[in-house]
Amino acid sequence: MYKNMIGRKSEKVKNMVERGHVRRFVESIGDPNPIYVDEQTGEKSRYGGNIAPPTFPRVFDYGRVEGLNLPKKGLIHGEQSYHYERPLLVGEEIYCYTEVEDYYEKSGSNGRMGFLAVKRYGEDTDGNVIFTEKMTTIITETVRRAMNV
Repeated sequence: MYKNMIGRKSEKVKNMVERGHVRRFVESIGDPNPIYVDEQTGEKSRYGGNIAPPTFPRVFDYGRVEGLNLPKKGLIHGEQSYHYERPLLVGEEIYCYTEVEDYYEKSGSNGRMGFLAVKRYGEDTDGNVIFTEKMTTIITETVRRAMNV
């Protein structure tokens, strides 16, 4: 179904780790750690400023992988993990993109399921990887039938 997409990437998209967005994100997840929003705490930290929560990259724009057209509903979130080389600093520019890493299928009691694995990257302005995010999406038999595959 998506085997031909393996290895394809989106273009890099510039994102900002904006203070206001970090504040709203922190409020929405209910994490009161002052390293995210209190400027004095950030200045005194080993990072010299505020950092974003580990799951903050979820709000970034990673571009579009040409030809990867997933349905808007009916997918199952299978798995997601982040790996950091260093924290995201509030105020910095991040360049993000997506790469289709794998696609495979398995038979289950409800029919054939597809597993789409994508890897997302966040780089600094010098092209150094700051973080990677791995995510697996499950495409059920019902969704496959609706897509006429």
